[in-house]
Amino acid sequence: MASDSMDREIILADFQACTGIDNIAEAITLLELNNWDLVAAINGVMPQENGILQSEASQANIYGPHSQAATAEAAVAPPATSSSSSSPPSSSSAFCPVLPSRHIVERQPRMLNFRVEYRQRTVEVVVEEGSAVGEIKHILETELQVPISKMQLKGWKSGDVSDITVLRSLHLPKNNSLYVLTPDIAPTASTSQNSVLQESLNQNFLLVISHREAQRDYNLNFPGSRTIQEVKRNVSDLTNIPVRHQQWEGWPAAASDDSMTLAASGISYPCHHLSVCRRSSPANNQEATEECADVHMVSDSEGDDFEDASEFGVDESEMFGMGSSTGCRKAALMPENSENESDALLHFTAEFSTRYGECHPVFFIGTLEAASQEAFYGKARDRKLLAIYLHNDESVLSNVFCSQMMCADSIVAYLSQNFITWAWDVTKEANKARLLTICTRHFGSVVAQTIRTYKTDQFPLLLTVMGKRTSNEVLNVIQGNTTVDELMMRLMGAMEIFSAQQQEDIKDEDEREAREMVKREQDEAYQLSLEADRKKREAQEREQAEQLRLQQIQKEADDEKEAIRLSLEHALPPEPAEEGGEPISKLRIRTPSGEFLVRRFLGSTKLQVLFDFVASKGYPWDDFKLLTTFPRRNITQLDPASSLLEAKLFPQETLFLEAKE
Repeated sequence: MASDSMDREIILADFQACTGIDNIAEAITLLELNNWDLVAAINGVMPQENGILQSEASQANIYGPHSQAATAEAAVAPPATSSSSSSPPSSSSAFCPVLPSRHIVERQPRMLNFRVEYRQRTVEVVVEEGSAVGEIKHILETELQVPISKMQLKGWKSGDVSDITVLRSLHLPKNNSLYVLTPDIAPTASTSQNSVLQESLNQNFLLVISHREAQRDYNLNFPGSRTIQEVKRNVSDLTNIPVRHQQWEGWPAAASDDSMTLAASGISYPCHHLSVCRRSSPANNQEATEECADVHMVSDSEGDDFEDASEFGVDESEMFGMGSSTGCRKAALMPENSENESDALLHFTAEFSTRYGECHPVFFIGTLEAASQEAFYGKARDRKLLAIYLHNDESVLSNVFCSQMMCADSIVAYLSQNFITWAWDVTKEANKARLLTICTRHFGSVVAQTIRTYKTDQFPLLLTVMGKRTSNEVLNVIQGNTTVDELMMRLMGAMEIFSAQQQEDIKDEDEREAREMVKREQDEAYQLSLEADRKKREAQEREQAEQLRLQQIQKEADDEKEAIRLSLEHALPPEPAEEGGEPISKLRIRTPSGEFLVRRFLGSTKLQVLFDFVASKGYPWDDFKLLTTFPRRNITQLDPASSLLEAKLFPQETLFLEAKE
């Protein structure tokens, strides 16, 4: 085992340098499995044939832990006879030199355990972290005799995943629980009820719990797989009422066993209302009073309460801390290993209000990624700085910083106006490891390493983060040993830097919007021009079509008139000779154009023949009048059956044509 005086952070850095494990949580887990023994942890992930030699390991066992450390250094350091030159090791770690080819160490693959439930069966699956989700389905296909095409693998914390998703990208713990759904395969009568219960285990239930004594409500989300006992323990952290002193109302009659899951308890979905208070009895009242007494006046009768506190994961420093005005033990600001960040932050906000009052910054409820989106990725005028508050109950500065700085009216107002405030509790190691993983993902390893280097007594921390075009930048890390004025000055300094950047972003955004506006106006003008051209073209086409139609009609009318004229011309009797036995009438007809039509007719010829002759020349009697000169008579009004003699158009006469009105 490594020396007790060796700092764990140095051990962690050396372990990561030797093994190449970037995941901090994974590295801490491997070290804890080996009781922070650096050599044992390295051997655990390095095969013996490629890592420490058997003889070296034997010497380490003989000469003790100091020799083991020396052996580890010898295993990872290049030999003195190596011809290749290497740079001297970094001052931060003795385990950073480049390994020669014959000493290259390969990591053992990390194995993941999956407990998969399908109807009434449970299958244990063990696969490598580098495997895809589809490999789990292939194993289940063999075990369950269910085709992959009809299998839906549910229970992933990150939502539904595809078959090609690599398990390493999901950042899963070593042990996981999943379930299989087969909607295309009808369940038997014996399994249908179990399938419904199985689906309920993965539903989220909202419990609205009314604390009657404090006259306040808690809205808590729990998965259906949580037990009633776990709910009561969480409520104990919120209300300071031990589980055995809780008196409940609202649980269904079927919820008689605290080990029963919420899905099987019969509570209403998606929301169920409950109420809780402290069980009233003289003995319990006395114990409740003793819980809030000074630590030097604790009597033996409080032993049960201390057992309850340890059962709920609350240590003595939390019980007798300064988190509340009454001196009662305080619940953790954030539950350990919370599966949902939003639920953890709801718990954080509720407990923070209980400890320090309702006047505090508005903490963003959601993931750090969502808080970053809210702060950095809106319109430039609406963007804000991101403030990340990191709390540690083990620091003596926490209560003073929260009550006097974070809850000061000026700080609350300034943060609310200019910042999106996100919070996290790093008191528990698991929560701290999770935070470091989140920070590494969003801000890079430098920020995570910076947070890791701060000691417990330097907490709490307030990080101010500014969003930039390519990456986010941490402007300030404000420690707990500060004053209200200094805190305000640091926040205002960060705001000045942000305002300068914001003005540039606003200018760029305005210019971009102006360009887009001009482009939209140009596009609209172009579209209007196209529309006007289209309408003009359509009008021209309609006009041309109308002209063609009228021309066609006119042509048909002209053709019809020509046909009538020709038929009349062919039907006319021949022109008689000037010298003949019968009386001859010689007529001269003046047309509207000034030309004269001259023809001889028999005196006995009917007026209709005269009218047909004029029509054969293009002057139908429906459109023209045939008039005498003197006296003026309208011949077309006479009976067409009368002769020229009867019409007194003999022996000769001059007529003229006139269009009818």
